[in-house]
Amino acid sequence: MSIYPEFIEFPSPEAHASDPNISEAAALSTEAEVLDAYSRTVTGVAESVSPSVVRIQVATSRGRDGSGSGFIFTPDGFVLTNSHVVHGASKIDVLTPDSGEFKAQLIGEDPDTDLALLRIDAPVLRSVKLGDSRKIRVGQLVVAIGNPYGFQYTVTAGVVSALGRSLRSQSGHLIEDVIQTDAALNPGNSGGPLVNASGEVIGVNTATILPAQGLCFAISINTAQFIASKLIRHGAVRRSYIGVQAQTAALNRTIARHYEIKATTGALVLAAESGTPAQKAGLQEGDIIVALDQECGKLKHQSPNNSRRRLVWARLTGISVCFLSSMRSW
Repeated sequence: MSIYPEFIEFPSPEAHASDPNISEAAALSTEAEVLDAYSRTVTGVAESVSPSVVRIQVATSRGRDGSGSGFIFTPDGFVLTNSHVVHGASKIDVLTPDSGEFKAQLIGEDPDTDLALLRIDAPVLRSVKLGDSRKIRVGQLVVAIGNPYGFQYTVTAGVVSALGRSLRSQSGHLIEDVIQTDAALNPGNSGGPLVNASGEVIGVNTATILPAQGLCFAISINTAQFIASKLIRHGAVRRSYIGVQAQTAALNRTIARHYEIKATTGALVLAAESGTPAQKAGLQEGDIIVALDQECGKLKHQSPNNSRRRLVWARLTGISVCFLSSMRSW
């Protein structure tokens, strides 16, 4: 054997570029690797989360049966689902992948966010890992797991299409911070988890727009955690309200400077409902709410002689409100 090194010549990049067979093979190899990585991610998520996804079967006093999905929220048997899945149910059964079927107790529901909390007494329950919906990004891979049309533990995948959507619940309340995804949802998917690539639940699947395709929505897990904590503690969600319809409006900078208002916008009152705290405090159409509670004390309350608006400090039930009154209030 020779003691002198032998040099091996490799094809140059130009040679690869000039050979269409090599370029095509490299592209196919890269594409196959990407698809393989995508498949491994979805498979891994499905295997880790599916044992925590349950099927919910409900019966009503009117004899109407229905079904939906949910997921084990805590190891001691709390199950999170949609309010519209269990609303009005006289009997609720939960079918788990590992432990069988159990009767469920309805801890509470909140139709305004379309969320409900159940509890089952079952051994060896596997709860999901919760993520942070504030960290979600548009285009992020997501996986939806549920029981559409009674087909158990069906997995679909897609991406986050948009964030910060608003969705009107069946009670008429506007649900904020809704996640839009193109991961396919069908009847029976409601209440199932929307999961990120790390296997963390980031949303509760709730609705799809028919007959549109790829327009599916999930309630953010941060909202769900907040509502669930209230349901565990009180069995219901208690909300404060002032009774106005309002929209964002720009503030007149001259008036804002005089009253030392740092905000550039306020809430323009479109209507104050009759008999509400807002109406009793003197709020009416055309007023602009500019501060609440402690922020009111930071404002200058002496009105200029030629001002078209004056600053009013009113006390509502449990909250202080400062607003620029319209001239018709004078």
